[in-house]
Amino acid sequence: MNGTRHSPCEGPSATGTGHLSITESDLPASFIAQAPSREREADFRAAFHLAEFAMAVVSRSGRINTANRALAALFDTSARQLAGLPVTELAGIGQSAGAREACQAVLRGESERMRCRRRLKQPDGQPFWAEVTLVPLRRDGSALLTVTDVSERRDLQERLRHMEMHDPVTRLPNRALFFERLSAALTDSATGRIGLCYLDLDGFKAINDTYGHRAGDELLDAVGQRLTRIAAGGPRGGHLVARLGGDEFAVLVEDSTGADQLTALAQELQRVLERSFQLAGQRMDVSASIGVVERSCIGTSATELMQAADTTLYWSKADGRARWTLFDPERNAHRMTRQALSSTLRRAIDRGEFALEFQPIVGLADDCLRGVEALVRWRHPELGTLGPGQFIGLAEENGSIVQLGRWVLAEACRQARRWQQEHTGTPLYVSVNVAVRQVWDSDLVADVAIALEESGLPAGLLQLELTESAVMGSGGRPLQSLRALSAMGVRIAIDDFGTGYSNLAYLSRLPVRALKLDGTFVSNFRLASQRSRADETIVTSLVDLAHKLGLTVTAECVEGPAQADRLRRIGCDTGQGWHYSKPVPAERISELLGA
Repeated sequence: MNGTRHSPCEGPSATGTGHLSITESDLPASFIAQAPSREREADFRAAFHLAEFAMAVVSRSGRINTANRALAALFDTSARQLAGLPVTELAGIGQSAGAREACQAVLRGESERMRCRRRLKQPDGQPFWAEVTLVPLRRDGSALLTVTDVSERRDLQERLRHMEMHDPVTRLPNRALFFERLSAALTDSATGRIGLCYLDLDGFKAINDTYGHRAGDELLDAVGQRLTRIAAGGPRGGHLVARLGGDEFAVLVEDSTGADQLTALAQELQRVLERSFQLAGQRMDVSASIGVVERSCIGTSATELMQAADTTLYWSKADGRARWTLFDPERNAHRMTRQALSSTLRRAIDRGEFALEFQPIVGLADDCLRGVEALVRWRHPELGTLGPGQFIGLAEENGSIVQLGRWVLAEACRQARRWQQEHTGTPLYVSVNVAVRQVWDSDLVADVAIALEESGLPAGLLQLELTESAVMGSGGRPLQSLRALSAMGVRIAIDDFGTGYSNLAYLSRLPVRALKLDGTFVSNFRLASQRSRADETIVTSLVDLAHKLGLTVTAECVEGPAQADRLRRIGCDTGQGWHYSKPVPAERISELLGA
């Protein structure tokens, strides 16, 4: 009998304040009380029937007792025909289980309000949104039904929501709407899988700075249009394209069919953005770095998916930009491990989790022990023993290398002093690696002076190894520090020599005492039958030059007797590598000294 179309109930409520809706506020308050006289009741009836608001009185049994003219006109019928009609058949109330139950709760006196929204039709066929309310009259258990046109209010709310959920520059969904759709897709994907292409424009900042923000906004709008055209072929009317802020965009694939679909989409997005943009008479060129994530919806949250996308976008940029990169669980696990190690480095130093091992440095002419290189190890409580290659880079990144470097320096000096005291003969020197940040971010001269003073080790038994990159172009504070250390008697060595800038000019300006040749130069010296004339010529020339400058030369990575023999004939002073010994605890060095 309702003669209407309706949508699902929007928020039926079984609770309330006991006050009537906006339609009720225009009626006398005494309308809902016991009428004190027939005259006043007649007035109320007249007001009820003449009111412009669509109303009906509903009996406790749930049927319409009386409907006013406005309600009858709304449904293109008469008040007489509405009388006796079950209220649940009006305006589609009975079509929603929630609204139907809320309506019955009001009639049973268990609730003070039922409210829901319905999409109805006017007699002329025009659709409109109506708010349907049922409140008790507190008179013989009956209730007052009102139907109010809220189309304008809803339209305003929709416009405000659209403004709130869309980017003003590109008119695309913004971050808020994107996350709303993403969360919904995780529970409503037809395939049970979800995918995401997370884009960042390469070169956008340069365009913004060169042509201004207006041109930048035009470019963002044009980018959004191209992305939307590519994404339009997806199901449900196309994939969702959103601008997340700045020059970041996202394309959400709600019903993913697998990684191949996502990578193909990423390739197409990249291709369409590589074409030049003609805006405001200017040619503008950008590219996109794209992070691609595809996975099962089960066990995935919106936050986790975005974290994976952000990580993958970072990889794409780090790998060279203008490319797409698919999320790699193994690579991500490595990144997470690095983050975990980085966050615990400082505490690990305080907890004493680090230890030193020492690798012998042997005279090539007589195979006698000349010195040792101190190599730090992390005795991680969960991951076991970690070598320096697994954490020194992290320590340099987060600055904890300064604290760790001080500890290594002090411990190496203490151990070298113990050897000097416990064993007669020529004392060993100890060689300690120094990172670039130790030179720049700390008072290296003071750190060395303290370590020598507290240990009692003579300065001449300490060698500091710095890489070419640490001393290349040295001037100002680094150069002053190196000269001060040399003046103290400390030996300065260049580590991994030949792999960096190889600018020999600075050797005459720096207080260098030794060169350590990188192992790549002697890698082809393993067997007598393996002869690399180029490598041998380079090593011979470097050794001759070093000797003419008064420097000694140590060859690293000596792994066999053939290498040692050829390096000896070339003229290298000392060798270091597994041919002599791998890095060992201090006790093993003591045994070698006592042999």
